[in-house]
Amino acid sequence: MSNNKKKKPANVKSHAIRNLWILFGVLLVLVVLFFIFVAVGIFGTMPTFDELENPKTNLATEIISADGKVLGTYYVENRSNVRYAELSHYMPEALISIEDERFTEHSGIDERALVRVAFGVLTGRKKGGGSTITQQLAKNLFPRGENLSTPKLVLRKFQEWITATKLEYNYSKEEIVAMYLNTVSFGHNAYGIRSAAKTFFDKTPKELNIEECALMAGVVNAPTRFSPVRNPERALSRRNLVLQKMADNGYITQAECDSISLIPIDMTHFGVMDHNSGQATYFREFLRGVLTEWANNTTRADGKPYNIYRDGLRIYTTIDSRMQRYAEEAVREFMGGELQPMFYKHWKGQKNAPFSNVTADEIDHILETSMKRSDRYRILKNEGKSLDSIKAEFDRPVRMTVFSWDGPIDTVMSPMDSIRYYKWFLQASLISIESHTGHVKAYVGGLDYRFFKYDHVTQARRQVGSTFKPFLYSLAMQEGEYTPCTKIPNIQYNIQLEDGKFWSPGNSGGNIGEEITLKYALAQSNNWISAYLMNQFGPNAVIGMARRMGVESPIDAVPAICLGVCDLKLIEMVGAMSTFANQGVYIKPIFITRIEDKNGNVIQRFSSEESEAMSELTAYKMVELMKGVVQSGTGIRLRSYYGFNNPIAGKTGTTQKQSDGYFMGITPDLTTGVWVGAEDRSVHFRSTQLGQGSHTALPIWAMYMKKVYADKNLGISQGDFPKPNIPGLDLNFDCDSYENVEGVEYIDEF
Repeated sequence: MSNNKKKKPANVKSHAIRNLWILFGVLLVLVVLFFIFVAVGIFGTMPTFDELENPKTNLATEIISADGKVLGTYYVENRSNVRYAELSHYMPEALISIEDERFTEHSGIDERALVRVAFGVLTGRKKGGGSTITQQLAKNLFPRGENLSTPKLVLRKFQEWITATKLEYNYSKEEIVAMYLNTVSFGHNAYGIRSAAKTFFDKTPKELNIEECALMAGVVNAPTRFSPVRNPERALSRRNLVLQKMADNGYITQAECDSISLIPIDMTHFGVMDHNSGQATYFREFLRGVLTEWANNTTRADGKPYNIYRDGLRIYTTIDSRMQRYAEEAVREFMGGELQPMFYKHWKGQKNAPFSNVTADEIDHILETSMKRSDRYRILKNEGKSLDSIKAEFDRPVRMTVFSWDGPIDTVMSPMDSIRYYKWFLQASLISIESHTGHVKAYVGGLDYRFFKYDHVTQARRQVGSTFKPFLYSLAMQEGEYTPCTKIPNIQYNIQLEDGKFWSPGNSGGNIGEEITLKYALAQSNNWISAYLMNQFGPNAVIGMARRMGVESPIDAVPAICLGVCDLKLIEMVGAMSTFANQGVYIKPIFITRIEDKNGNVIQRFSSEESEAMSELTAYKMVELMKGVVQSGTGIRLRSYYGFNNPIAGKTGTTQKQSDGYFMGITPDLTTGVWVGAEDRSVHFRSTQLGQGSHTALPIWAMYMKKVYADKNLGISQGDFPKPNIPGLDLNFDCDSYENVEGVEYIDEF
């Protein structure tokens, strides 16, 4: 009996242990099943293997210059991916030190950190989070959503653990770090380390130094709280904490940490990237339209059209960032530093300034028309407000920021006063094309895209004045076998119109009644000789030549087109002028060389469209003829004032009442055109000497080319134009009767 009583406790104990093991096994099975159910998506959608291999993020499309610089981006989120090899080696070290010290040891989940968090929750002594870099990446790639309940939040945490484990299985540690840095926000509209490096320091991720990497690693925890722009003291403290962590983890010495911690944060290169700022803003906006149309007509592998704001495309353009910078500098330096102050002085104290030869009623009409073109007017109109109510709104002072050459001005004025204020500004545009390829190297559509959205390179059509004359002279050289040395009497010529009346242009300059060469006539921009040639060939033939040289805008077939009364685009004119430097072959200007997807695969390549517009001999004749403009004609200022001695062919242009000024400058490698004028044709200089193209547009060309030639890395030639290889043909066009009078500046008028 006693033996049986002793065995009972042993059986009970054995039974309890067995039950505990069964309970443990059941719990283990339940936990395993729970994780299996989570993994297969029973409790909510989980990322698939394909999604892990190709995680979807909104990637910005990058606009890349010919010399490899990012000009700008199109984006929903300003994000562009980098590979691990493109990072500064300090960047992963800084990130791991502050965010996940055991990153290289765990497989996505840091058990020690979880224990620390659990202990902190139980004791109320929370010290840091438990999420690893891989878990944070999982959360960034597959967002939780907002306003989750506690059970859903807990479930979401388990899902992130599983996703983190999968990421660790599919990617190397280096790839995970790079992916994480590509997905995080750094604030100030910078998503990913590439955008952040550009925004904060105007650098690539590879160029970041140790203190910059430490700052970036510190910012990701709380971009607003640790913003070096909004909270510089807090950002400095955070950066130095990262540096100390790097020292604690052996990435740098304590001496290095102490020394670097004394370096102040440098935000002198900070600049938020958007469509209003950075280089080539007008070009980028023009390209946006081109790319949107391309994307709508080009499909991805899944059959859907490309999206330039989300698909992370890389657009390789023909623009050279150095030449673009020189062009923008030339426009800014001359317009802001010389011409606009001269314009103010010219109009000081004048009635109705800056409008010329218009009545007060006409001025009111101009201002009201501008009002109706404004965004403010359209918004008020769509709200159903009457014209009188809208006018009252435009007369009410409001706070606004307006353009000035000394920088934006925060002020209070009425919208109508701001319209009048902006009428004072002379506008300018420039486009520079590589003559033998058609590649557009520089593109300046206006003064400042933030304030003047209208693009004067590809949108605007303006009268072109005497810059149209080369079309007429080309026709004469091609069809009439004229040469630069052909002599024509310098007398007034009358052209009979279809209605029986006669038309004859005015003219300036001397040598009336004498025979002058075509070279001399073009150098002086002689209108009588243009009328003579127009009478010989007729408007339709001249238009035909312009068409062969790439001009597509409407042109009325009237004799006065020989003086440039037609409205054309600057890009058309410059593309046409490059034909002369390209031995008579017209090349349609091209802006893009290729488009790649986010993985670097080429989607499409682009090549130039070429067509023969004239013979090689005619093109050479025209080059020699247009050299005279610079040697002693309306473009002589290039030699006498700016000191150019290399061969340059050119043509100035000035329209009626000096409303538009042009200069087309052609060298063997580059053809560049400049336009200057106001938004309204009634705003201009009152004298031809001040308002002609040689005074308003030519200086910008000169300042641009000075900078281009000074940059030897560009390799732009200052040599002569090549002669046609035509055996036995005399190509000497240094006409005996052509008087090369240095220092004389002719007036180029409409």
